[in-house]
Amino acid sequence: MFKYIIYRHGHVNFAKNFHNAATASIPITPPLYYTNQKLTGLWKSGRINEALNLFDEMPERDEFTYNTMIAGYANSGNVTDAHKLFNETPSKSSITWSSLISGYCKMGLEHESMRLFYEMQYEGFKPSMFTLGSVLRMCSMNGLLLRGEQVHGYVIKTQFDVNVFVVTGLVDMYAQCKRVSEAKCLFKMMSYGKNHVTWTAMITGLSRNGDQLGAIECFRDMRAEGVEANQYTFPSVLTACGEILNLRFGVQVHGCIVKGGFSGNVFVESALVDMYAKCGNLNDAKVALESMEVDDVVSWNTMIVGCVRQGCKQEALLLFKKMHTKNMKIDDFTYPSVLNCFASLNDSSSVKSSKSVHCMAVKTGFVGYVLVCNALMDMYAKRGDLSCAFEVFDNMEEKDVVSWTSLVTGYTHNNAHEEALKLFCKMRISGIKPDQIVTASVFSSCAELTVLDFGQQVQAGFIKSGLHSSLSVDNSLVTMYTNCGCLEDASKVFASMDTKNVITWTALIMGYAKNGKSKESLVLYKQMIDSGIKPDFITFIGLLFACSHAGLVDQAREYFDSMVNFYHIKPGQDHYACMIDLLGRSGKIQEAEELLNNMVVEPDATVWKALLSACRVHGKIELAEKAANTLFELEPQDAVPYIMLSNMYSSACRWDDVARIRRLMKSRGVSKEPGYSWMEINSKVHSFMSEDRNHEKANLIYLKIDEVMTSIRKAGYVPDMNFALHNIDEEGKELGLAYHGEKLAVAFGLLELPQGMPIRIYKNLRVCGDCHTAMKFISSVYGRTIILRDSKRFHHFKEGVCSCGEYW
Repeated sequence: MFKYIIYRHGHVNFAKNFHNAATASIPITPPLYYTNQKLTGLWKSGRINEALNLFDEMPERDEFTYNTMIAGYANSGNVTDAHKLFNETPSKSSITWSSLISGYCKMGLEHESMRLFYEMQYEGFKPSMFTLGSVLRMCSMNGLLLRGEQVHGYVIKTQFDVNVFVVTGLVDMYAQCKRVSEAKCLFKMMSYGKNHVTWTAMITGLSRNGDQLGAIECFRDMRAEGVEANQYTFPSVLTACGEILNLRFGVQVHGCIVKGGFSGNVFVESALVDMYAKCGNLNDAKVALESMEVDDVVSWNTMIVGCVRQGCKQEALLLFKKMHTKNMKIDDFTYPSVLNCFASLNDSSSVKSSKSVHCMAVKTGFVGYVLVCNALMDMYAKRGDLSCAFEVFDNMEEKDVVSWTSLVTGYTHNNAHEEALKLFCKMRISGIKPDQIVTASVFSSCAELTVLDFGQQVQAGFIKSGLHSSLSVDNSLVTMYTNCGCLEDASKVFASMDTKNVITWTALIMGYAKNGKSKESLVLYKQMIDSGIKPDFITFIGLLFACSHAGLVDQAREYFDSMVNFYHIKPGQDHYACMIDLLGRSGKIQEAEELLNNMVVEPDATVWKALLSACRVHGKIELAEKAANTLFELEPQDAVPYIMLSNMYSSACRWDDVARIRRLMKSRGVSKEPGYSWMEINSKVHSFMSEDRNHEKANLIYLKIDEVMTSIRKAGYVPDMNFALHNIDEEGKELGLAYHGEKLAVAFGLLELPQGMPIRIYKNLRVCGDCHTAMKFISSVYGRTIILRDSKRFHHFKEGVCSCGEYW
């Protein structure tokens, strides 16, 4: 029977040999054809050593033998031996060249692949469609657009542009190189012959390049053409559905998957979980996950991320626990998602669990992954544990821009602004280029510390870097300039922004209000409404603050009513504090008290301080005592209410009550925060306290302040003794007033800053009335613009006038 089969296949000589060997009982040597087939089978099954032994034992070899060995070496990644054997091959063909080129292409070796591709043509061999396919795949994987375009030119020249296999490779190459328009053009030019590979290449290219709707439409057209999708097509279209939250079409694709019998494919199932999770349908995502026959870590990671995005953090943690119970291989994508859950959970149980996850990451070696360490830092920083965040950062062998950004941002969000700026400087020294996120955080820290020079240097560096600005960067920059009293610069940034959101408008509205431009602030609010931006909780704080510092009672009432009844925003403590402050300053103390008593939220210390401040302005001691006593209970260690009440007693000459308050402060261990002023000159911060002589140029400063005080007295300035200490003589009182921190600062500014440059001073407490008056005279006598920011607002002094309009 076997002889008959051999004869039928035309191997007559082998049949005779077989017959003779069978009758003589001697071994036979199979023909080269069958040896080559066995050699091919060994390579395909991965039995490399057996293939090599067989090759060495072969008495004769032909072109097919050598091609098989070269392809085997090349496909297994051993291009060195493949090339060596290629050089030893006695007779080469296009297949021989293609086998070697394919190996180099699979390894992504661009220069060697292209050199062989050109050398092949130089030697007179024409590349086949498989050769071109290999080269185009390499260009796709490595994003080699220029190389791909060169191959495209060869394809047109040799008329391979009608070959479906080659054109599909070109479509994929252009799509992977982010040249979707060229890919679409080639795809449309294919009038016939499009197969599922071609359609899949186009769908995948559209999906990966952000044209999710195009990918969905392409899938729809594919179905209309009667071409069936496969396990490579479905993941791409499901990804597109997930990205644009098109759940309805995703469900239809799911139906096609079930109907086509691809439900058991792990890649398709994983894409289904991802689509449902991104669309917020966690129940169906969970069903898809549980129906998977294989516990795929990618799918579980996707489900965890979906839960985190939907705010179901406990569910995400439960999934992680199940993964651990199932002994699944947790990877460096699992840990960041889980750690993100703990970032906003600060109860004792969550803190303990997060430490356990940290220990697990250390134990499994994933703490060495940058992605995991960045997530750890972010978690600790968001929970306010900066020491642990820094420890993780310090132990990292490699740090990327995200690592630095996580820590800098963490310091900024936890009000450790000075440390944030120091860390940013170290980041720059280490050679890491800042991105938009860290730049926005640095601007926020500069805004809080009012370090204008440093902020401008960072802005210059950011512009020089060539990075496109982002909304968060511009918003932070507007805030920085308004906090530093630079309204013109803030307005320029605002005007240059292509996109503005409610944060942008609110930052400028608040900035105008703090800088004494209340009416401009209200005009800006109208422009914001006209532009279609809806105000939020913070916007109304800025509006009411503007009204409060301009005495605009009626407008404030309208805004408050609009906030509650039109925008349905529940008033907060800050809104009530602004209203009470405004009513109190306007002399409507009774109305302010009624508003406090009718608040929809329990009044906090901010509200009671506003009422106490109003009482101080109008001398309402009895109501002030009520407010102060409430504050003594709410914030027993805050010195402000003690001092304010003591000053009211002092103005009323109630010295026994003054002494009583002082004794109360002493018994409770309450100490008054020392007032100090500071200014930045040449990127160095100089601070001054009252009668401070610690500055290196103290002698010159005191000589200058004596000169200043003499000059402004001649211009009409009279010291206000109400702001001097009461237990010293008149001369001592006057000297004490002259040597207040803000006056020392302005004297230093006059010494150090050139004429025409504004003097910017910042103070931690409210500026006293005498200093306020003195600054007006100094601005007039010396022809200087003085910008003073105290704990409440900015005062812009120019030509003897203050921007606050004496309403401060």
